[in-house]
Amino acid sequence: MRFSRVLECWEVHAEGEIGRVVTGGLPPVPGTTMLEKLRHLEEVDDSLRRFCVTEPRGRPNASTVLLLPPTDPRAHAGILILQPDRTHAMSGSNAICAVTCMLETGMVEMREPETEVVLDTAAGLVVARARCGGGRCREVRLAMPWSWVWQEGVEVEVPELGAVRLDVAFGGVFYALVDVAAFGLSITPAEARRLVELGMHILDAAKARVVPEHPERPGLRGLSYLMWYGFDAEGRAVNATVMPPGRLDRSPCGTGSSARLALAFARGAVQPGDALEFHSVIGSRFSARVLEAGEVAGRPAIRPEIAGRGFLFGHALIARDPEDPFGGHLLSDIWGPGVEG
Repeated sequence: MRFSRVLECWEVHAEGEIGRVVTGGLPPVPGTTMLEKLRHLEEVDDSLRRFCVTEPRGRPNASTVLLLPPTDPRAHAGILILQPDRTHAMSGSNAICAVTCMLETGMVEMREPETEVVLDTAAGLVVARARCGGGRCREVRLAMPWSWVWQEGVEVEVPELGAVRLDVAFGGVFYALVDVAAFGLSITPAEARRLVELGMHILDAAKARVVPEHPERPGLRGLSYLMWYGFDAEGRAVNATVMPPGRLDRSPCGTGSSARLALAFARGAVQPGDALEFHSVIGSRFSARVLEAGEVAGRPAIRPEIAGRGFLFGHALIARDPEDPFGGHLLSDIWGPGVEG
């Protein structure tokens, strides 16, 4: 059979959140930096993203991680995150998937007890320290991009809900952070559908009203996700990121946890050296720590560390048959309420 495009992929998940890591067959992505490459995929040619993430090759419960040659000589690899709505600059869970894949498939030499892997992302360099043993990558600790609050207490008019108060923070991408207790909800599997439906409703309204932009990375702009945050019945910190067009992140969300830490720092609730844990809707866990404090364009900022586990569970080729007329479709029955048409 003759294919017009073939990509080699490893299936990986980080604390339950799937990242399909593309390791072979990728075409060159134009750009001299990862941010320029992201903007090319966003503004010039979106076909690679649509090939990877939409039906029949994509599925709603996974992201695709492009593993690219780095543009920064200090890095081992560059990554871009493809999702149904757009290409994203950074993702903690997907970075964990990428590092686990590179080490366990031999793309980067594994050294026990710890291997350092540097990732080139559109949000900045991310240094990963992987705890290794018995030929396995046991845990990945990510020194995340500088994280900071763009604006607290933003009021957004949401149809049928009225004014909704949220905070906007950057943790690698921009988040609308909403306290789940304000809506009488809890971050549990039983509430998952309601969290998605309500979260997408608020996020759509917020995107029309709030357009943050990174002051040091022109073109890195706009809200990516809404993250519900709160505490469970046992007092543990829980997160649930709503990912367009409509599903929940299965992990506690690395960039979202970083944004939540930045908000806590702005409110004086955490300081450099403080450590805590974040839990997900399925009960998985990321450990987190505030590495240091600093500034981004004069705004108080922190460098968070996020740690979690990655697991390989599959190896596949995805391809395009030039005679296949189907591709690029999404339906709201499984992809979520944000699908148009």
